[in-house]
Order: sequence, then C-alpha cells, then structure tokens
Amino acid sequence: MNDTTHARTPVARADTDTPTSPLDGMLPASLNNEDGMSTIEYAMGSIAAAALAAVLYTVITGGDVVDAIRGIILDALNSGPGA
Repeated sequence: MNDTTHARTPVARADTDTPTSPLDGMLPASLNNEDGMSTIEYAMGSIAAAALAAVLYTVITGGDVVDAIRGIILDALNSGPGA
C-alpha cells in the first residue's frame, strides 16, 4: 500500500449511527480525531479576550479619550436647562 491511500472509514458518533460530517468518509480516521479541541478553543478564546482587554485599556487610558469624556461632562454641566 502506498502512502497516498488511506482507509476511508466513516466515524460515527456514539449516540447515532450516522457520520458526524460529510468529510468523515473521506478523511483518514487519524484526521477525524477531535480530542483536545475544547482545550485549544478555550485557550485561544482566553488569549483573544486578554488581547482585547489590553487594547481597550490602552484606548481608555489614552489622553484623547479622557479629554473627550471630560469635554462631554463639562458641556453637560455648563449648559443650563433650555439652553
């Protein structure tokens, strides 16, 4: 058997007798293994959340944002009712 041929056996879920995706019958069994997927997805989500938090912190603590918020508050306080 040469290296380009693989066994094409559909992998069924434990609770059903049907393949889990259309590619199950076309991929070798070793590529259908999804062990550890939730762990890597959780890690990537955590990294993305930390990166977003860092960007937001940088934007919020920057002088432009603070000055804009201060200007909005001062305008609101200085304008009287009906002005």
